[in-house]
Amino acid sequence: MYKQLIRSASSISANIAEAKYAESNADFVHKLEIAQKEANETETWLNVLCKSGIIDELTFKSLRNKCGKLRRMLIASITTVKNKISNEQK
Repeated sequence: MYKQLIRSASSISANIAEAKYAESNADFVHKLEIAQKEANETETWLNVLCKSGIIDELTFKSLRNKCGKLRRMLIASITTVKNKISNEQK
């Protein structure tokens, strides 16, 4: 479980870094959507670790809140770029 958490959490930053050098707006959105999915998976693994007693409730809540903030920022960025793409196509 721990390795899966590390993999999904590190994939968030890797995909955000890749998005920085995206070849197009669509590519940028795609990479941020992958990062968002990895944030969802990370939160799932945090929940599993908490329920199995590997991490305590306080640590879980703190990390879950950070993960949620990151996910909301990703969603906002994705929405902004999708709206930009939509407006350019009009």
